[in-house]
Order: sequence, then structure tokens, then C-alpha cells
Amino acid sequence: MDVLRIILLILHFVGLAMLFGGFLVQQKAIARGEGTVLPIMWRGALTQIVTGVLLVATIQMGDLFELNNVKLAVKLLIAIVITVLVFVYRTRKPAPSWALWTVGALTFANIVIAVAWH
Repeated sequence: MDVLRIILLILHFVGLAMLFGGFLVQQKAIARGEGTVLPIMWRGALTQIVTGVLLVATIQMGDLFELNNVKLAVKLLIAIVITVLVFVYRTRKPAPSWALWTVGALTFANIVIAVAWH
């Protein structure tokens, strides 16, 4: 179970890199009003949700440590909002800059919550 948890954690980080990296490479395009939701961002958002849910399940099954359910609920809610935004605007060329900035800000917020909220 520990190996599975580590693999899921690595994939969770990969999903984060896909999502946040896609946002970061769009900065110049967003500034010009030409930003788009890249396909990698959609795959990253899905990867984040799937691996996050599976990570929680493996931790609960292994009874490794106590989870903060409020923190996890907040992170899941943010991930769902990100995924909905990415899904809705993935075919719009250009995507509204507010949507792209919201995706980037919420992704960053999820990182902060994961690291700083104990």
C-alpha cells in the first residue's frame, strides 16, 4: 500500500505541474487577451482530482495517520472549481483572462493549503 501511495503522490505532483505549468506558459498570451486553456491543463486538472481522491482512500485504508477532513474538503472543492473552469473554457479561443487567472490563483491556493494548513 505504501508503494501505491507514493506512486499516487508523484502522479498528483505531475498533475499539479501540468495544470500550473500550463497556466504559467500562457502569461504573455493572457496579457495580450489571447490566452487559452491548453489541453495539458485539462489533463492536469483531471489528474489532480483522481489522484487526490485515491491518495485519501489509500491513506484511510492504510490507517497511516489522521487526516484533516476539513482541509481535504476545501482542497477538493477548489479542485472541482478549477476542473469546471478548465472544462468550460477549453474550447474557447481566446479564453477569458479572468478564467485563466482564477485557475492559476486557485491552483496556487491549493498548493498553499496543502503545505501550510496542518
